[in-house]
Amino acid sequence: VQLVESGGNMVQPGGSLRLSCAASGFTFSTSNMAWVRQAPGKGPERVSIIKAGGDNSYYADSVKGRFTISRDNAKNMLYLQMNSLKPEDTAQYYCATPNLLYWGQGTQVTVSS
Repeated sequence: VQLVESGGNMVQPGGSLRLSCAASGFTFSTSNMAWVRQAPGKGPERVSIIKAGGDNSYYADSVKGRFTISRDNAKNMLYLQMNSLKPEDTAQYYCATPNLLYWGQGTQVTVSS
């Protein structure tokens, strides 16, 4: 299993970023997927989960209405569109299986003025 995230950056509060994750080594199209974030000194937080078919998703209350998860099963890609970013969104973001068995290496998102 290989999960490779990209798209992290430093942005000002109110800005937007789009994270991408390239998946390989397993049957992506039949796997539920998640974005997980971890800030320094804190435990992992499941930000969003999307069902295998892309027809159902879950969002943590902290990001609901601002983040959108999506996937392209033909390309084995997972995405996270993040809008109206806040300083408290600063964290390492990981593409992962919802049970946290498999993680990528992460991409850093920093929201600061």
